[in-house]
Amino acid sequence: MPFLFALAALLLAPSSHAWQAGGPYPFGVLNHRSPTLTAEYWNPILAWVSARSGVPLTLKIARTANETTDMAARGELAFVYTNHLFTPQRDRLGYSVIARQEGEGIRGQIVVPAASAVTRLEDLAGQAVAFANRYGFTGYFVPYDALLRAGVEVKPVFAGTQEAAMGLLRHGKVAAAGVNHQVMADYARREGFAYRVLWQSQPYDDLAVMAHPAVPPQTRAAVREALLGMKTDPEGSKVLDEVAARLKLPAPRGFAAAGDRDYDAYRSFFRATRVPLESQ
Repeated sequence: MPFLFALAALLLAPSSHAWQAGGPYPFGVLNHRSPTLTAEYWNPILAWVSARSGVPLTLKIARTANETTDMAARGELAFVYTNHLFTPQRDRLGYSVIARQEGEGIRGQIVVPAASAVTRLEDLAGQAVAFANRYGFTGYFVPYDALLRAGVEVKPVFAGTQEAAMGLLRHGKVAAAGVNHQVMADYARREGFAYRVLWQSQPYDDLAVMAHPAVPPQTRAAVREALLGMKTDPEGSKVLDEVAARLKLPAPRGFAAAGDRDYDAYRSFFRATRVPLESQ
C-alpha cells in the first residue's frame, strides 16, 4: 500500500530543516501505536488538511515516541501532535498549541489483566511494570509518580510505545502497565483484551497539535482552520470515519480549539512530580 512506502522513506530519511525555506512541512506524530498503524491513521488526515489549507504536510515519525520527540527538540518538525513538549526544558523550545484532539481528556492509569490477583498498588511492590518510555506523560510520568507517592517500588520495563507496553501486559510479561486510558481502551477493544484499572489520574487535555516558532503565522492559521473544520466538512468527516474504522475506534475524533494556557496542568504536574526529570 502507498502509505507503507511513504512510511519507509520517512523512517530512513536524514534530518533536514529544509521546511524552513518554504516547505513541505514535516508533521510529527507521537506514536503511541506501531509506525504502521500511526501512518494508517494520520496519512489520510494530513492529505486532507494539506489540500484544504494549501499547506503541504508530510508525516514524519521515528521508530519510537522518544525519537519523534527528539526530532521536535532538534527543530526538525514544523508541526507535531504530542504532549511531550511541556517539561521545563522542552517548554523553552517555543512550540505553540494551535489545536487539540477533541474529547473529554486523557487519564494516566495503572492496569492489570482482568484475572490478575493484584488488587492494590501495594501488591505491585518488586514486580515488573511496563511503561511506554521515559518521555511518556500518561504512559510513564503520571502512573509512575502515583507509585512513588504510594511508596511502591517496582521494576520499570520500557516497551517503546504505549501499545507495546500493553502487549507485554497482555502476554503476561509484566504484572501491570502504566497507560493512557484512551489508548488502552482502544487497544483492548481491538485485541479483545480484558483488563482492570487499579488507579487512575485526574483528566488532562488530550494531545495538542503544536507549531514550531519558525512556522509563519499565516501558515499555522491555515492548518489550524483546516483541523478545526475537518469534522463538520463532509469530505473531512468521511476521512475521520474511515481512519477510525481502520483502527476500530469507537467513534471518529476530530479537533478542537486550544491554546498554550490549556496545558498549564501539565506544567504544574512537572513542577511537583517525584519522577526524576533528568534532562527533560
